Amino acid sequence: MASTSDPDRPTVSNVEENRARLCDEFAAISGTDSAVAQCYLAENDWQMESALNSFFEADMEKVFEEDFPESESSPKKKKQKAEAKPPAECVDLTGDSPASARKPSEEDENKLSLISWNVDGLDTDNLAERARGLCSFLVLYTPDVVFLQELIPPYIQYLRKRAVSYLIIEAGEEGYFTGMMLKKSRVKLIESEIVSYPTTQMMRNLLVAQVTFKGQTLCLMTSHFESCKGHAQERMKQMRVVMQRMREAPDDITVLFGGDTNLRDTEVAKVGLPSMVCDVWERLGKQEHCRYTWDTKANSNKTVPYISRCRFDRVYFRPASKDGVPRLAPDHMALVGLDKLDCGRYTSDHWGIYCSFSTE
Repeated sequence: MASTSDPDRPTVSNVEENRARLCDEFAAISGTDSAVAQCYLAENDWQMESALNSFFEADMEKVFEEDFPESESSPKKKKQKAEAKPPAECVDLTGDSPASARKPSEEDENKLSLISWNVDGLDTDNLAERARGLCSFLVLYTPDVVFLQELIPPYIQYLRKRAVSYLIIEAGEEGYFTGMMLKKSRVKLIESEIVSYPTTQMMRNLLVAQVTFKGQTLCLMTSHFESCKGHAQERMKQMRVVMQRMREAPDDITVLFGGDTNLRDTEVAKVGLPSMVCDVWERLGKQEHCRYTWDTKANSNKTVPYISRCRFDRVYFRPASKDGVPRLAPDHMALVGLDKLDCGRYTSDHWGIYCSFSTE
């Protein structure tokens, strides 16, 4: 009697293996365990994006209750070239304080400053205080540009309400995503776009903005590359997309990328940097105090049974090369967020990176 089995039909073992892999990925993204992952995935027919959205939404109502009553709704904008005047009840926590009101020197005035930070919005414990912590660093450093990763909708709502001196662009509306903040008085947005990573399994993409600063045109990019050791191939694909963008940008434009790359040095070596692109940390002498941006030896926000010290967060730079165009060059780097907040936790499980660039 002929067999009626379908050779292309998934076997029980294949289904189990695939679902175990999905549970591991869900747990890695959400910071939960496999039991929680299995629950959300099963309820959403094992569709990763739907399961993650369901998971994030489950905690939304209790996040930032003081700042966001149930009657308020989240603004939904995919792209923007201008921002409406903030509501009267907004209190700008990032405006110039009396202590910073002194006139900056001409040298400082012409410098571009940048903070890149994975703010770990997926961890909702003490999130309101940690978001206020981020705003305190915006006051302290008054960066012209801020790259943020692992944002969630309530975090964006908070920043829109409390950091009104910045124009905010986000790369998503649901789940978690990246974003940029541009100091309105110094950086002008021309246009922005979101570039998809076709094979990502973790909702990752590339946020690109073209801006002007002191008469110079800049291309700003941020991303959160695929997480976890087992996703090196996808992570390197994403790096290649970024490097191609940096390499192909017009020669009268300066390009800056910053983000949580999750890259290991061996992976960077395999992809390689274009000749005009530099790693800012390496360019500034590989200073040891700026090496580790993910450091479970010093940062206790994540309770893990091991010590991991990695340079996941990186800044890449490609100067304009056209004759007669002003050229920026990196001149300083430091880590931020190294002190605990009153709640006993840090602003994020990652340290932030602060960089400044001067005109050559």
